[in-house]
Amino acid sequence: MSRTDRIPHRRRKPALVAGALVGAAALTVSTLSTASADESPQTMQRVDNPYVGAGVYVNPEWSANAAAEPGGSAIADQPTGVWMDRTAAIEGTGQGAGRTMGLADHLDEAVIQAQGHDEFVFQVVVYNLPGRDCAALASNGELGPNDLATYKNDFIDPIADILSDPAYADLRIVTVIEIDSLPNLITNVGSRPTATPLCDQMLANGNYVKGVGYALATLGDIDNVYNYVDAGHHGWLGWDDNFGPAAQLFYQAANAEGASPSDVAGFIANTANYSALEEDHFSINDVVNGTPVRQSSWVDWNRYTDELSFSQALRNQLVQLGFPSNIGMLIDTSRNGWGGADRPTGPGPQTSVNAYVDGGRYDQRIHLGNWCNQSGAGLGERPVAAPETGIDAYVWIKPPGESDGASREIPNDEGKGFDEMCDPTYGGNARNGWSLSGSLPDAPISGHWFPAQFQELLANAHPPVS
Repeated sequence: MSRTDRIPHRRRKPALVAGALVGAAALTVSTLSTASADESPQTMQRVDNPYVGAGVYVNPEWSANAAAEPGGSAIADQPTGVWMDRTAAIEGTGQGAGRTMGLADHLDEAVIQAQGHDEFVFQVVVYNLPGRDCAALASNGELGPNDLATYKNDFIDPIADILSDPAYADLRIVTVIEIDSLPNLITNVGSRPTATPLCDQMLANGNYVKGVGYALATLGDIDNVYNYVDAGHHGWLGWDDNFGPAAQLFYQAANAEGASPSDVAGFIANTANYSALEEDHFSINDVVNGTPVRQSSWVDWNRYTDELSFSQALRNQLVQLGFPSNIGMLIDTSRNGWGGADRPTGPGPQTSVNAYVDGGRYDQRIHLGNWCNQSGAGLGERPVAAPETGIDAYVWIKPPGESDGASREIPNDEGKGFDEMCDPTYGGNARNGWSLSGSLPDAPISGHWFPAQFQELLANAHPPVS
């Protein structure tokens, strides 16, 4: 019995939320001939980089929120990811005027936006593993650690049924697979001071690896789907004892549950995070008064100083392990611009290695391990295809203005807990060097609109928003 036989999918009429704004924005990118639901589209020819020559979907719900903010219309036409972060999100939640768009609604809208474009990309985040985000309570999910069968049958299979609808066969569908999952099995397990009981459990039961493998295999069977697996960021996996083992774990997951490396179009770094794209004022090879930059408090023996160098190196490592030579990297630049009045214009003083690095770094976080609603952050590079060697695109997968987590406990029906890393008064833990969290106050639960954060991102954007 096929998935379609098990879980029938009935298409709905296209959603037209904020259609005028989104339609105008879509014309600025490039063209696609669409097939009707009654036609039998030809098998789409796969391409090396799905973003090249393509328009990219603008989420009308996010666009409407952005446009409603002072100054937000300047970026409301930017493409962002659509997040499937719980089973209910597939069909959409709420009733009447308060109903949110489901996956098919977004895809129907993408078909409308694609008119007049030769090619068109739709970006969706697949994010609901059993025991999700075992080291961050703010983004815990609805499924328990052992709910792998539920994940497969009630989450991945229905998503696959919708994505395989012939009505969407002319779209290039980019799936971002399970952020913050596999990297946790490297850094937050065993005897490390950063370990958590849930991460140890997910390593032992194998359900992160099995879940990612099943998602890759199932979604990879659809001709026009391009899977990109989350690969953390340089401030998470850039150390020698994390970098190689992480690449090996990614390869293991790409061979689990019927998957193969050919089901992987690439990997994505810095998803929903803040690490700088490039640090121009210091290099990992610099030496100050006889002390290497690697020994500075900020770099702390990491091999990388930014996301571009990390992503390019990780890509090379993955190809060496056996991934296809044409895999590409995505980098989420939605919140790593770090502009504004405090942006350094040159290196720090060479009085000490710490002064040199701290005075010149763009990333103004208190610690590289801080991740929740960071104070001082700004919008980064706008989404663009093929900006650098090995990089398929800079993308805004995390929609700017959507919270990372609540700054206090807020009851909710989305399975999301309260993480102290989202409390601006929190003094830290082993995962952030016992530092203050650096988070903004008065934040809502993760994924909900956070106007104060949006305004700060807009004000600190680099490149600036005109």
